[in-house]
Amino acid sequence: MAAATLLLAVGAVALPASAQDAADLLVRTTRLENQLRQLSGQIEQLQFENRRLTEQLRKFQEDVDFRLSERGGSRSGAAPTPPPAAQPPQPGRQRRGDAFDPAGQPGTAGAPRQLGAVIDEEFAGSSTGGQGPLDISGVGRPAQGGLPPTAPRGPSVAAAGEAASPRELYDLAYAHVLRKEYERAEMGFREFLQSYPRDRLAPDATFWLGESYFQRQRYREAAEQFLKISRDYPKAGKGPDSLLKLGMALNGLGARDQACATYAKVGVDFPAASNAVRKGVEREQKRARCA
Repeated sequence: MAAATLLLAVGAVALPASAQDAADLLVRTTRLENQLRQLSGQIEQLQFENRRLTEQLRKFQEDVDFRLSERGGSRSGAAPTPPPAAQPPQPGRQRRGDAFDPAGQPGTAGAPRQLGAVIDEEFAGSSTGGQGPLDISGVGRPAQGGLPPTAPRGPSVAAAGEAASPRELYDLAYAHVLRKEYERAEMGFREFLQSYPRDRLAPDATFWLGESYFQRQRYREAAEQFLKISRDYPKAGKGPDSLLKLGMALNGLGARDQACATYAKVGVDFPAASNAVRKGVEREQKRARCA
């Protein structure tokens, strides 16, 4: 009888210890899974950067060899010839090894543009029933005007020997959106639009570039990208979503009247918009207290 009582007491003590061990194991497993996901993302980013740097190094070496061969050929003549007169840059051509400079190439896909300038170009003369939802040339403009300067970027993937396909580059940037790494997503989508401005994924890339700005409350840059979809890709599948997001960005800039008019424009321009978009418009109209 005493032995049985002792066994029951030992079992009662051992049961909570086993439960505690199982809980600790679950917590450790969860932590390891989170760390594995983070490491997978870092490895993917490093692999992409390694491929791009390798291609840039190869391109740089080819450029050096090309320049040295040109110098050697110029010395072989009997008499030196005067250098040719400077010619204006040919459209569509870019010297090998040039870095992408948004200030020097303002029209390049993905380059930042002033929101006021875009509005003036595309919507200042449009007729919108007297509402003018997109006439916001003075909304949210910094005291000095324009957007903050951006640092020059390196050669594009396309100029570096097709290191990555359009789909690979897009998927890599979109993976950062899913992980809420919006700064890296911005870099990836700007690289995509610079390298493949006419690809079929360009409208979606423009939308997610705007979303990467919007999520960081950079409403002016976000509005520019959402507006660009209406201008460059009027039939794109992201059209209704981009117009809704444009209204949200305008509201974030404090332009409530323009935002409300833009929300109303969604139903006019896209009567077959999805139920999610229509509900989003209703939600944002209530949030902005639209009449």
